[in-house]
Amino acid sequence: MITTEKKTAAIKSVQSVKSDTGSPEVQVAILTERIKEITEHMASNKHDYMARRGLLQMVGKRRRLLRYIANKDSQKYLEVIKKLGIRR
Repeated sequence: MITTEKKTAAIKSVQSVKSDTGSPEVQVAILTERIKEITEHMASNKHDYMARRGLLQMVGKRRRLLRYIANKDSQKYLEVIKKLGIRR
């Protein structure tokens, strides 16, 4: 489970205005933090298939959100993936 501090830091890294907590960019940042934590969990728990399924679902949701951002504003897409360290 992602801690409140990590979630707040992820939100602050990409939010456009102070009250921005649900934009696609913020959702991608939160999902990225959750994906990192579950990836670490999967390294030591290889047979946790439910965690694997949840990880794959989160990766798919993040991919869809990134595709939406890219279609809407390609410059914003490039900024988000650079800030979060996501491959294209």
